[in-house]
Amino acid sequence: MTDRFEKSAKIVSSLNGLPDYPFVMIPHPVANNDDAMLRQKAADVAPRIVELLTRREG
Repeated sequence: MTDRFEKSAKIVSSLNGLPDYPFVMIPHPVANNDDAMLRQKAADVAPRIVELLTRREG
């Protein structure tokens, strides 16, 4: 999700009983980005996504 919607995402996750739900932000906007820019944004956050998907709680 883009950073422009971070506040909304936090509110929704909290309303759904998951106030600490982790998510990864990319810079807004994406609509007018070319393929190279979108690839770069994805590459920039990929390590954080892998971390979230592979970490063990408890």
